[in-house]
Amino acid sequence: MIRHDALAQLPVRTALPALHEALDGHGAAVLCAPPGTGKTTLVPLALAGLSGLTGMTGLTGPEAPAGPRRVLVAEPRRIAARAAARRMAWLLGEQVGERVGFTVRGERRAGPRTVVEVVTTGVLLQRLQRDPELSGVDTVILDECHERHLDADTAAAFLLDVRATLRPELRLVAASATTDAAGWAGLLGGDGGGDGGDRSPAPVVEAAGVSHPVEVVWAPPERPVRPAHGMRVDPALLGHVAATVRRALRERTGDVLCFLPGVGEIARVAGQLGDVAADGTEVLQVHGRAPAAVQDAVLSGGSGRRVVLATSVAESSLTVPGVRVVVDCGLAREPRTDHARGLSALTTVRASQASARQRAGRAGREAPGTVYRCWSEGEDARLPRFPAPEIKVADLTAFALQAACWGDPDAAGLALLDAPPAGALAAAREVLTAIGAVGADGRVTDRGVRMSRLGLHPRLARALLDGARQVGERRAAEVVALLSEEPPREYGDDLAAAWRTARRGQDAYGARWRQEARRLASAVAGAGDTRTEPAPEAAHGSDDAAAGLVAALAFPERVARARGAGAFLMASGTGAELGDGSRLRSAPWLAVAVADRPVAAASARVRLAAEIDEDTARTAAGALYAAGEEVGWADGDVVARSVERLGAIELVVRPLRSPDPALVREALADGLRREGLGLLRWTDGARALRDRMAFLHRELGGEWPDVSEAALLAGLDTWLDVELGRAKRRADLERVDAGRALARLLPWASGAAVRFDELAPERIEVPSGSRIRVDYGGEQPVLAVKLQELFGWQESPRVADGRVPVLVHLLSPAGRPAAVTADLASFWRDGYRSVRAELRGRYPKHPWPEDPSGAQPTRHTTARLHRRS
Repeated sequence: MIRHDALAQLPVRTALPALHEALDGHGAAVLCAPPGTGKTTLVPLALAGLSGLTGMTGLTGPEAPAGPRRVLVAEPRRIAARAAARRMAWLLGEQVGERVGFTVRGERRAGPRTVVEVVTTGVLLQRLQRDPELSGVDTVILDECHERHLDADTAAAFLLDVRATLRPELRLVAASATTDAAGWAGLLGGDGGGDGGDRSPAPVVEAAGVSHPVEVVWAPPERPVRPAHGMRVDPALLGHVAATVRRALRERTGDVLCFLPGVGEIARVAGQLGDVAADGTEVLQVHGRAPAAVQDAVLSGGSGRRVVLATSVAESSLTVPGVRVVVDCGLAREPRTDHARGLSALTTVRASQASARQRAGRAGREAPGTVYRCWSEGEDARLPRFPAPEIKVADLTAFALQAACWGDPDAAGLALLDAPPAGALAAAREVLTAIGAVGADGRVTDRGVRMSRLGLHPRLARALLDGARQVGERRAAEVVALLSEEPPREYGDDLAAAWRTARRGQDAYGARWRQEARRLASAVAGAGDTRTEPAPEAAHGSDDAAAGLVAALAFPERVARARGAGAFLMASGTGAELGDGSRLRSAPWLAVAVADRPVAAASARVRLAAEIDEDTARTAAGALYAAGEEVGWADGDVVARSVERLGAIELVVRPLRSPDPALVREALADGLRREGLGLLRWTDGARALRDRMAFLHRELGGEWPDVSEAALLAGLDTWLDVELGRAKRRADLERVDAGRALARLLPWASGAAVRFDELAPERIEVPSGSRIRVDYGGEQPVLAVKLQELFGWQESPRVADGRVPVLVHLLSPAGRPAAVTADLASFWRDGYRSVRAELRGRYPKHPWPEDPSGAQPTRHTTARLHRRS
């Protein structure tokens, strides 16, 4: 029996006429409705014609369908899909599986009478790949599209393609509490709707919610806490969150909903709230891994006071009754991919302002409430406005396979709010090519199609298909089930040991693991494989060996060889370390399944791995095997070796007696580029030559070459080619006369080089007859000469065709600076008198004439000058 009273209380009912009108007129719409308005429960029933609200909303004609229409509702999470189906079935007075059902990975409760079916976005993608027309479905609702999950974005793109090419009558609704309405409206309107001509944005329908005020209490920790990184959250912050929950229980009434980033943090805070539980307050944990009974208890309310510790799953997808207080730790988990290190994992980030608003709104769903935010008001303004779209930050391997199976390997024809980053998509295609899911042209192979239908990440699909042939379908399925949902940390870092624990375990994880393992075993049995090589069962007879092989097949670039003291080198080139006390520290090889990189650490920390041997590593990572001659610059010299390697791991190394001269030459050039031209022999003459050439390049340009470090390194072939061809090692470079090689750059071909000594003379003859070296190393050429040698010289010398005056450094008889001038006539007239007065007493043996302009220049003392005269 339909619960009309409950349906009538849902505020979204007032938006139903506008939604029907939008869908009948355009075929697509964006529905913006705050949490608690009924967008997830009433709207699907109304669009299917099951709600019985025709009289209540005034719907007539096409707004009130004569018979039920099949509606598919896509939710981002399994827990939300189950909860939505249960709520709608309750509103109809039925059991789940009758007119309302759900399908999630590994579980389906729907039958021939089902009209409204709630699925996860992953299940929706599988259906679209098998049946692009979605035969029999009238409307698809993409719920919580503001969360920007990759599967939801992909499903929207595929559905728009279906509307544009196969089924223009298929109706689409993008529903969200807070979203980029204009962006989604433009996206949904781009397919042209039903008539093929109108490309205007899809209508946006807004439903007003019942808004209760929510008081914000800023509750930052008293002492600074370390920023979250990877999966690590400072225990001090978790202690503060627990204390804030206790404070909220003292200061406010009603149930408390506390947001934490993940399952581990929920468990730790729950452990710190033992005193709260002892006082009679029920402490519940809700997340995607929670048992169904716990999820039901949270969503159905309770008789006593409750504290609900939840991940972001409770932001918008679920309604938790009785909540009047929210405690928000301010953190969230988002996927990130480190392509350089080959690591993909969830990482802890600051929650966005949009998420914080969503979380706070949970306190005002039923009555005025309060949110305690565990950060300061000043920090709040610096939070990101929205969470990052998953397509921008996540591993795109699964997306790339979906696109390839859809017939658009480059995803160029897909209507997406954000285009996939080119680098991430290229990295994804490399993985798919390596595992045989796509061919060299990027198009999906038969094997790739089988992988896509297993409901797994392509890496795990590869491990399941290939592992089943070598260790058997059941064992491969069990290991892959462990890898698809990482076991609890208390299971340890040894994959094989965790496998045994899961087999024995009676916990919630063990139950989910057994269900998924059965699903995968059935799926791989029905998938088939065109490969016909015999399966070497004997080679992987033990469970430990089987676990290692399957993990290595899933993550071949993470096979790792020991370097000692618990340290390993992965084939990707990333270092990896095991925690103290790990049984795996003595393993010669590992297959690393889960790893992350702590703050400021050079190596990744291994979270889950299995021991393997070298043969298994070679088998699983065969695509990374390479053998050949390697000649390069390492440790300050040329190294020539014959190497067999598995990615970055060197398996066999032998010295090369006669390496390829071209490779040696390139290694020497690389050494020069790394360590600089100081590897060559630079005499004083060579340095002076380079300074003179640099001077002419600066002042005259044109034919005179650039001899800066960067220019010389970039043009090694033009001036050092002969020497590089003769050298074999660093010591040979150190014997190269840099000046002789540098002279090749002078403009000999044009003939300008013959004027080099004229334009930038190495030495200048002064009136005393001395030939003094000119220093071209500064901004202006410098001639440093004793003052007495310039008597009678009225003009300072000039170089570069007379363009640049030489700066004269006048020295005392002892060679110390006495004056600097570029105008000798002016110095004799104005400056000489004071220099003479200061120095003649100190150097009485040297001539200090009254009139230097007519005096005899000399480099000798007065006495010697008299003897000569």
